[in-house]
Amino acid sequence: MTEVKIVNKGKHQLPAYSTEYSSGMDLRANIDEFVVLEPLQRTIVPTGLYIQLPEGYEAQIRPRSGLAAKFGVTVLNTPGTIDADYRGEVKIILVNLSNENFIIKDGERVCQMIIAEYTKVQLLEVDVLEETVRGAGGFGHTGTN
Repeated sequence: MTEVKIVNKGKHQLPAYSTEYSSGMDLRANIDEFVVLEPLQRTIVPTGLYIQLPEGYEAQIRPRSGLAAKFGVTVLNTPGTIDADYRGEVKIILVNLSNENFIIKDGERVCQMIIAEYTKVQLLEVDVLEETVRGAGGFGHTGTN
């Protein structure tokens, strides 16, 4: 298991996996008073967490399905990316896509954080790409839903 260093300057417990096979850890709002998120409004929510990822890893910030399905609240830049050289506080951009106000309370689980390994590549500029069966077929090209 890969270790990730974390500093918790917030007032809540460290993120943890909630089930044996969870891929993400819930992050909590670390705020002094509740925030009213109006319809189509966005806000940046502090977590009080600072992480040090190993080289070759990133943290992905993703919405919580319950907030999205029940309240229309989601992470705006999904997935948000935290690079291995970032040392600032982890903050979450939330947006309210519903028609009703949503109240963010201190300690509210606002998103999931997934730690993922990635590979860097070297781009090689060429004049022509190899052909495939799919070719340039894009959005909806297979005709299936």
